[in-house]
Amino acid sequence: MNPVALRLLNQQLAAPQFASPAALVGYMGAMQAQEYRMMRWAVAMRTTKPSAKAFKKAFDSGRIVRLHLMRGTWQLVAAEDYWPLLDLCAPKAWSVIKGWMSANKILIPNAESNQVRPVFEQTASKLLSATKEDFAQALAERGIIMDDHRLSYHIRIAELAGVLCSGDLLPMKATYSLTADKVGPKRTVDRDEVLTMLTRKYFRSRQPATLEDFVWWSGLNIGDCRRGIALAGDYLHLVKWQGREFYLTDDCRTRGFRTGKCLFIPPYDEYLIGYKSRDIVLPSEHSHRAHNNSGIFQPVLALDGIISGNWAPFGSDCQASFFLGGHEDVQKEWNRYRDFLAR
Repeated sequence: MNPVALRLLNQQLAAPQFASPAALVGYMGAMQAQEYRMMRWAVAMRTTKPSAKAFKKAFDSGRIVRLHLMRGTWQLVAAEDYWPLLDLCAPKAWSVIKGWMSANKILIPNAESNQVRPVFEQTASKLLSATKEDFAQALAERGIIMDDHRLSYHIRIAELAGVLCSGDLLPMKATYSLTADKVGPKRTVDRDEVLTMLTRKYFRSRQPATLEDFVWWSGLNIGDCRRGIALAGDYLHLVKWQGREFYLTDDCRTRGFRTGKCLFIPPYDEYLIGYKSRDIVLPSEHSHRAHNNSGIFQPVLALDGIISGNWAPFGSDCQASFFLGGHEDVQKEWNRYRDFLAR
């Protein structure tokens, strides 16, 4: 088994199969979307013809939705998966957020939420896509004053309640819409059915991966993750590699990898954050070049799937530095990224 080649293929980073950004997000199940600008490249680079315009069209139409979901962090999900995944993941995400609030000595009683949420709903209904500043102004007009930190928690609570989700895409600033308007009415799916779906999508798009990887990525408890694997049945099978047990799927992609490939990978990308153990593609002695112990991830370069350097997404020229070797295809990949921005 060549785990690096398999991850490149099944993460759609090599020989991508999808033309549509929404179809790609649906295939991945959920994608980390911590960095508002770079989440667009994380999706587009996995499509056959990366286009910023195509991503915006899918995002603005609600076919791709951004919200706080797994591990209490930002995720992108496909519209058809929004309600099922919210029902599955929200309870655990809510417990994570309550822990953060407690650590920050913030208490939001139900009476306060009941006062704030109608203001969110009225503002989002009126503006269609409202910013955090719009919410702050609307609250202030009603005599409700709070700091930015507290307001952020109120927005997260509204997201986990299924009231707010992402609005239209702006260059730099997140917006919020009513979920009922953006995604549609709530759709309830049997919990085991959703758990099976998420398990299959995770291992299909991240394989080879371990049980521990799945637990980390999904934010679910280990019992749920084991149940998901059991529900997936014969679709998943175990393979041992260097003393570790990995899951592969029956439809694992094995063809299409070519050597000599350079990839500009954005911060918080699934190629790293989709796994608890990242040593397969990121040498442990260089892990600090990709992320710190506080969970801040940097843009990285992958050469033949191995994290080998860093790059600067927002410069006018290609700026790349290597801690492992070097590569002549760097300019080619920079041109692909610039073409994506231009489309």
